[in-house]
Amino acid sequence: MDQATVITFLLYLIGMFTIGIIFYKLTHNLSDYVLGGRKLGGGVAALSAGASDMSSWLILGLPGAMYLGGMSEIWLPIGLALGAYFNWQFLALRLRRYTAVANDSITIPDFLENRFRDHSRLLRMVSALFILVFFAFYTSSGLVGGATLFQESFGWEYTTALWIGVSVIILYTFLGGFLAVSWTDFFQGILMFLALIIVPIVAISEIGGWGQTLEAVGEVDPSHLDVFAGTSAIGIISLLAWGLGYLGQPHIITRYMAIKSESEIPKARLIGMSWMVLSLFGAIFTGFVGIAYFSAQGVSAPLADGAQETVFIVFTQVLFNPWVAGFLLAAILAAMMSTIDSQLLVSSSALAEDFYKGYLRPHASEQELVWVGRIGVLLIALIATILAYSPESTVLELVEYAWAGFGAVFGPVILLALFWRRTTKWGALTGMLVGGLTVILWALPEGGIFDLYELVPGFLFSLAAIIIVSLLTPEPEAEVLAEYEQVKRPST
Repeated sequence: MDQATVITFLLYLIGMFTIGIIFYKLTHNLSDYVLGGRKLGGGVAALSAGASDMSSWLILGLPGAMYLGGMSEIWLPIGLALGAYFNWQFLALRLRRYTAVANDSITIPDFLENRFRDHSRLLRMVSALFILVFFAFYTSSGLVGGATLFQESFGWEYTTALWIGVSVIILYTFLGGFLAVSWTDFFQGILMFLALIIVPIVAISEIGGWGQTLEAVGEVDPSHLDVFAGTSAIGIISLLAWGLGYLGQPHIITRYMAIKSESEIPKARLIGMSWMVLSLFGAIFTGFVGIAYFSAQGVSAPLADGAQETVFIVFTQVLFNPWVAGFLLAAILAAMMSTIDSQLLVSSSALAEDFYKGYLRPHASEQELVWVGRIGVLLIALIATILAYSPESTVLELVEYAWAGFGAVFGPVILLALFWRRTTKWGALTGMLVGGLTVILWALPEGGIFDLYELVPGFLFSLAAIIIVSLLTPEPEAEVLAEYEQVKRPST
């Protein structure tokens, strides 16, 4: 690799470490460490949520899927865009308000326990366990993406690349907590956005324009131009259903909880959705244009043989000078880091707030809890690294499973906890268990109805379980209902 590329890459890493050190000095208690003291501005919250959401999937997974399947893969980003908009439009404000009113809840398990006055602490324990299990898989997907980047760019062995990637992320997450993660995600979101706009534009220009690109793709395989090619009703529903997952992703919805005021949410929604839609278009066209470009250049074979997720990386190597290539490769690392750091933080908060403080040391000092959270970052990163050890793992497969798990476990319960006053703690608990178990069991058989993305049955069965059990159990106590009515009124 050219020296200029390496220098650019290293300057980016130094910048991320610097942010971690700055916010290490500004982190004084557990609320600062896991929620930033609810001080995020709308712009930072929006780009942080977007960058945490999209991860290396946006730059590696989605372009790879488009490269293999053509326009028939477009249903997935459409579903994601619709789901993200629903979250910003309906969920963000209500969750920000309710978590503040419900005893200033700083984690999702914390909120569920406070919302339902669950003195048994079962809601906290079950939700924290699901967070730890599914985030282990989700975090490992980002580590696979980072290892792929280092392996392809620097020629390192997969395991060496994997350990270097995880070490980079651990350092600034360990030090700076939520504010470091949010601000690094803000800058990483900008970097990802620019990279995804630049690469397809330059590639299309190299081919000779959009018309020539479409013609070249059609010559490779006419079905790549058809959004319905090779699809089925189950396939399209499965791809669109990814949007349901947004309701239950802890690393995304905690950004809503951290916004400094409700008045910032409309601005955050505009910035966040604009960033997301344009970035998705960039990722779609990166993979799609890759079909035309690499077939024309005679280098399609290396990408067709299980290496489709490297299409963005190869573009940076063949289209740009070393300085620009370093910037674009840093964007891939940014995509990976922006999600993993958030996932590690949510997982460590589950250990510190929901297990350690909740069960072992209820009166632990704030500084003690911060250090428990930091140790949690190390432990969870180690588990995720072990899961990512197989170089045959793909980013999209790992994300698919974890996304379904969170969407089915937390999506229905968060939705009904915020918008249905009759929801009971027993309904909430049953729904989470049904959703999680459905995702796990549905993924085992193959064929027929079981080809449907496990998020769909998991979400629907969980929703039905919450409603049925809530109606069969006593109505929530008066204090819970009064708090629900209070949340319906705008903050003053």
